[in-house]
Amino acid sequence: MTEKVTNPYINRELSWLQFNARVLQEASDDSVPLIERLRFIGIFSNNLDEFFKVRYATIKRIDLAGRGGKNVLKGKTASQLLEQITKIVIKQQSESLKIINSIGEQLKQHSIFIIDEKEVTIEQDSFIRKYFINKVSPALVTYILNDIDKFPHLKDSVAYLAVKLVLKDKVPKEGAISKMLNQKTKEKIYALIEIPKNTDRFVVLPEKDGKQYIMLLDDLIRYCMQINFSIFDYDSASAHMIKITRDAQLDLDNDFSKSFIQKISSSVKSRRDGEPVRFVYDKTIDKDTLAFLMNKMGIDNTDSIIPGGKYHNRRDYMNFPDLGRQGLVYQPLLPLTIAGLSLQGSLLDKISKKDFLQYTPYHTFSYTVKFLRESAIDPKVKTIKITIYRLASISHIASSLINAAKNGKSVTVQIELQARFDEAANIRYAEQMQREGVHLIFGVSGLKVHCKTCIIEREERGKLRRYGFISTGNFNESTAKLYTDYTLFTTNEAILKETNKVFKFFEINYKVSTYKHLLVSPHYTRNALIKLINKEIKNSESGIPAGIKLKLNSLSDYPMIDKLYEASKAGVKIDLIVRGICCLVPGVPGISENIRVISIIDKFLEHSRLYIFQNGGDHKVYISSADWMTRNLDRRVEISCPIYDIDIKEELIDTFEICWSDNIKARNLSKDQDNCYIRNEKVKVRSQIATYDYYLRKSGN
Repeated sequence: MTEKVTNPYINRELSWLQFNARVLQEASDDSVPLIERLRFIGIFSNNLDEFFKVRYATIKRIDLAGRGGKNVLKGKTASQLLEQITKIVIKQQSESLKIINSIGEQLKQHSIFIIDEKEVTIEQDSFIRKYFINKVSPALVTYILNDIDKFPHLKDSVAYLAVKLVLKDKVPKEGAISKMLNQKTKEKIYALIEIPKNTDRFVVLPEKDGKQYIMLLDDLIRYCMQINFSIFDYDSASAHMIKITRDAQLDLDNDFSKSFIQKISSSVKSRRDGEPVRFVYDKTIDKDTLAFLMNKMGIDNTDSIIPGGKYHNRRDYMNFPDLGRQGLVYQPLLPLTIAGLSLQGSLLDKISKKDFLQYTPYHTFSYTVKFLRESAIDPKVKTIKITIYRLASISHIASSLINAAKNGKSVTVQIELQARFDEAANIRYAEQMQREGVHLIFGVSGLKVHCKTCIIEREERGKLRRYGFISTGNFNESTAKLYTDYTLFTTNEAILKETNKVFKFFEINYKVSTYKHLLVSPHYTRNALIKLINKEIKNSESGIPAGIKLKLNSLSDYPMIDKLYEASKAGVKIDLIVRGICCLVPGVPGISENIRVISIIDKFLEHSRLYIFQNGGDHKVYISSADWMTRNLDRRVEISCPIYDIDIKEELIDTFEICWSDNIKARNLSKDQDNCYIRNEKVKVRSQIATYDYYLRKSGN
């Protein structure tokens, strides 16, 4: 029987908030080491900041433009959705505060004390004052607000202390101060202190009697208020934190005399002037201080005003010090070598004989770096072509490419300057590579280049032979330690010939090639996926075993969701592992009863994309840079790569099944969206540990 469903989709923004709720679950999970729980609070907060900068800001623009947004937002008006988001976020913020307080109490049992300005001992006083004078005070920016004509520009996601000084009845000093104080504001001075970003947020105080003490920079500044405001004679001082989040949309101008780098650079700088989309304040702030600030800032009740706790910018908890306490952080998993592929000797020689799969962070990322470093100095290598989306702050990838150019190789880099929040870093590397003779391509008009691939051409026996790799993730040494991503190293000519066509499209983008092997967005991926799903539908209707298994970051494209519903109705068994947004409603009789969805949040970020189609027993398997989102299918250049090597195909299916069997860190994404953990009587499987053990056995270590 088909269940009547008023809306067959979960709203994208509300689904994202449910994803962030899963991150918050990790922070509240007693089985997670205490300091790691604090770091999950940081991830939760950082995610929320980006959500408001991008998604909330987009909805607000729809609302301000006077458009209801029901068609775009699937059944909700923009104003309704903004209100609903704010309510959910206030509830989640309140929950995160309770979790932080609980963790603080539990840390005390391990002789770790996070103290505030009211708990400083006499012994700590001298250290704190010296620390403030030598390291903090020189970096502080303080604004006196009473008589300034224009309120200072508050930086995006920077925390400020809103200060109120209540002066003594008599003002003993004359001159500039007395002039500043008019009759109306004589009794109070309002000020803002900008919390410096280049100073550690957590100050480790001297240890005493085996006890470790930590103080947040905010409280250290509160403790030293008298030093900072020594020129004022006041009876009392209060300081409460506030924060503004701004719209992160990039607006590119139409000045054709500017290079693309100049336009992006200019737009990144102007982002700091984006419209405020969220105002967060300490809910214990004095009413008169809050009213003064909101009046000066022009904030009214139609904005997203969120009362919070004493501390903002909790994303800084991602860098909470480990204090040398091994039992309070995750035990490190040393990255493994790939079975049969030694980092000693030539990688290219090994890859010339066989395909290899790298699965970071279980495998070391050193293989990717070694591939490029070897290519940079190999006299037989003539050309290198690579796509870059996000580089590490110190990138061995970039240095290898520069090295190759200096060695006379023809090096082509397609670098995406509009990789959100990494624009400045990519611009810096682009300018550096350009100076060193690397040929740069800045994408295709109207499309982001999100695919992750590299090809080299090597002269062998008088002919050029291609080597390359295709990945699900960025070529980034830092994220490779935390993100799960597949990378295929191959010399398969059919695959690499078509990958080369993608690079030709970057250069001559009015010419669209055809592909027999790769699924390439924006021209072919959607239709190719539909054909693959149709094959499973046909097989199911013919009594042939049919199934689809997908591992994605996000699933939000409604036509693709409809296609999965169609497959479910035809009896196709569909298993989905979706880390983040999932707009599909599983388990609805007559619509999606054959669809199951789980989500895994754990130590590593599940970032790899994997498509498996049963195909009557002869599985079709793809690794991909593309989630099933409209932007990935229609507005980005993406590559989904087929896996032809039998051993690697089995390996990928194995890793999917390990994730699917997780009954410790997996949540069931049901139609109720309640994020319930999967619990059963089967052998306990924590998939990330089980995956590491799987590759440990393969490596023979």
